Amino acid sequence: MNAPSVLTISQLNTYVKSLLDGDPSLSRVFVSGEISNFTNHYRSGHLYLSLKDEKCVIKAVMFSSYASRLRFEPKDGMKVLVRGRVSLYEQSGQYQLYIEDMQPDGLGALNLAYEQLKEKLAAEGLFDTNKKQPLPAFPNKVGVITSPTGAVIHDIQQVMARRYPLAELVLCPVKVQGEGAAEQVVQAIEWFNRKKAADVLIVGRGGGSMEDLWAFNEEIVARAVAASSIPIISAVGHETDVTICDFVADCRAATPSAAAELAVPDQLELKDTLRSYQFTLTHLIRARMRTYHERLQKLVTSKSFQTPQTRVAMETMRLDRYTEQLSLAMKRKTEAQAHRLSKLSEQLYTLSPLQVLSRGYAITQDKNQQTIKSTAQVCTGQQIKVTLSDGVLDCTVDEVKCNE
Repeated sequence: MNAPSVLTISQLNTYVKSLLDGDPSLSRVFVSGEISNFTNHYRSGHLYLSLKDEKCVIKAVMFSSYASRLRFEPKDGMKVLVRGRVSLYEQSGQYQLYIEDMQPDGLGALNLAYEQLKEKLAAEGLFDTNKKQPLPAFPNKVGVITSPTGAVIHDIQQVMARRYPLAELVLCPVKVQGEGAAEQVVQAIEWFNRKKAADVLIVGRGGGSMEDLWAFNEEIVARAVAASSIPIISAVGHETDVTICDFVADCRAATPSAAAELAVPDQLELKDTLRSYQFTLTHLIRARMRTYHERLQKLVTSKSFQTPQTRVAMETMRLDRYTEQLSLAMKRKTEAQAHRLSKLSEQLYTLSPLQVLSRGYAITQDKNQQTIKSTAQVCTGQQIKVTLSDGVLDCTVDEVKCNE
């Protein structure tokens, strides 16, 4: 019997390596997994890592010639999709994956697309502050582009009603996530601009994952926002959510409620400002009148006023002319300010809660004086108070009916 041939370790590893290298199924494989044990040898440019799933792990290497092409920085915990070949590292006798290409998998792909588009639009100058439009101080119409259901439109309506009920809210309902959402947002922006249907726009939605908010990271939405002649406030997600739309918009709000506060002024602050203007105007008019009166008295008592008759006549005519001009100017100024105050008083009167009640509305409160806004706040048998324009009703709830 022939004795079996004895191989050295090197011979064995070389043989196994030749088997792996010669297998066409292993010369080009696609593998998905999670990065662990990541090491970047900055001096050589090679990347060393492991790829793992729930059960297994494989060592991998990406040489600098391939690693230099990456558009992102791999990190531990990142899920990736790689292309490469399987071979044996003879020195350690360990088979491993030699990576030739790597892309983020799942959410990582969205992050990469986000960063790439952000870099592209920034290079074009779409984020430049000198391209931002100022928001109107007193908008007549506020356009809102969002879902017709949900908390966003409700929050905006409440803030506008409290701060500046004179402004009209114009809603253009759109999908805010999923297929076709970005196209609908673009169409809404273009419609407002084409019809000149608003003085300022709020584009937004509530919070969500990156996938949920992705419509507002689409390039077509960013370019529509940048092209809008109507100032746009972006209010997408929560404060920590930052979309491409936020960078391009003329103004970014942390929440939809904050966007409404930016869009319209506060009527209470306006009332205070009007009172201040009224006080200042009255003070200035009285001061001007005192000044001219003092000048008149000095002129009357001066020696030049008592010189020959011709000088007296000339100065008298001059004084009469100044007096008439001053009186006419003061009259016009007073009438203009009185008219302005009258209009503002009428506007303030329409905002009065009692005026609203006189039109048939009522304020409903519980025993703790909390305003009842929903059927969810009351129950059968509960004592409630209903305030009308001419009195108060103490009522008991017999039945609660909710709208379908």
